[in-house]
Amino acid sequence: MDITRLSPDDEAGCADAAAVEAAALKLDCPEMVPQTPRGIANGLRYGWDMHPPEGYLVRDADGTATGLLRLEVPTYDNTNHTWIDLMVHPDHRGRGVGSALIEFSEQRTRELGRAIVGYGELDLPKADAFARRHGFEAKSVEVNRMQDLTGLDYSVVQDLYDASLAAATGYELVRITGTLPDELLDDMVTLTESINDAPKDDLDMEDDVYSPERLRAYEQAQLRSDRSIYRVIAREKATGALAGHTTVTVEHERPHIGEQNDTAVSRAHRGHRLGALVKTAMLLWLREAEPALARIDTWNAESNSHMIGINEQLNYRVVARAIDYQKTL
Repeated sequence: MDITRLSPDDEAGCADAAAVEAAALKLDCPEMVPQTPRGIANGLRYGWDMHPPEGYLVRDADGTATGLLRLEVPTYDNTNHTWIDLMVHPDHRGRGVGSALIEFSEQRTRELGRAIVGYGELDLPKADAFARRHGFEAKSVEVNRMQDLTGLDYSVVQDLYDASLAAATGYELVRITGTLPDELLDDMVTLTESINDAPKDDLDMEDDVYSPERLRAYEQAQLRSDRSIYRVIAREKATGALAGHTTVTVEHERPHIGEQNDTAVSRAHRGHRLGALVKTAMLLWLREAEPALARIDTWNAESNSHMIGINEQLNYRVVARAIDYQKTL
């Protein structure tokens, strides 16, 4: 087999990568949405915040694509880590493709001068056995939930919004599309750092480090990847402090698909139902702004009971359960 670097300019390669991912998810978790070739290319160009992952495609002797690897190389924090995501086409499993990608990932991690490999995999018996056989330890559980907007009872959303608004009379809501105004940027850095209070379970991880430059890079990556950015921010009336926010992106290529990027409430402002307030306000806004939107996906640590409780009130249901593994080389 041949493992080669995948370029975002390689249209045929990105199409083959998308086909591998679609075939793998069709078998392993058919409710998850695979990426399109365009989505894979954008991810390799821009990543989450202008630090794209390395992508690799596995081909057998006749050129057939059999496996796919993404290798994230953190630069803002956790700079002793890499994070990998690999998929093997179902027709080519059991032939050593996955093992070859693990070996390749570990060697690449060493070349980068790093020592810890993180690996996320769906919670399936064979996948767990594979990870453990290669020396990875389970450290955390994440759950992917999908909100079906076509079946959402908006009267429930409105009632929850009204109740949350009544509990948060000291706050006002700010709606922003696209990039943040310059005058909010520094305060938004502080608010975004609140995500570090979310559970990490047993993962060997440093807190995420944010800066104005990183927030601008995130915006640039999302917009260049043909996604619209929607933010709802709760701001304290008395002080002007940013207290909570939620962010959703919507694809241009597939405007029925949205992704919950972040929801966080500053520690000093918890207890006012701000999480429920910004999430319900977002849904009421998107109903008007994105009429084609049919689903929003979100990921949470399984132990994040507070956020999951809000999501379940809003018609989110479990699509997939995944295990985060780590290995020290």
